Amino acid sequence: MLNANISVKKLDSNAVLPTYGSAYAAGADLYACIEEPVTFQPGETHLIHTGLAMELPEGYAGLIYARSGLASKKGLAPANKVGVIDADYRGEIMVALHNHSTSPVSIEPKERIAQLVITPYLTAHFEETSELSDTLRGEGGFGSTGRR
Repeated sequence: MLNANISVKKLDSNAVLPTYGSAYAAGADLYACIEEPVTFQPGETHLIHTGLAMELPEGYAGLIYARSGLASKKGLAPANKVGVIDADYRGEIMVALHNHSTSPVSIEPKERIAQLVITPYLTAHFEETSELSDTLRGEGGFGSTGRR
């Protein structure tokens, strides 16, 4: 397990710094920085503020994923499925939550709304070619690896 110090700036005095739920949690919980509850109608999306900005190290990205409990119990998950925070972004981290359920649901101030995973990434140099190497899978697409 790698450790790093991440500089986080509170943009709102009510903001809550990200926290890990256990010693081996990969994702740090992000909290809603809102003044009153926000209700989501079925199929509705709201942009929820965290009140935080951060400085990620060069070569790393912050990936914002759904919290499994919020998604399974309330039907709320990031509208874009996975949010990406680039290392050069210094603005507020916000989460577009979408209500996938058939009932109205609400989130409360300081409720945990998503999880942030900080991960290294590669920058690819794309080179055009006329041929690719052969593999057993070849051009088999969706679901092709499950067939025998």
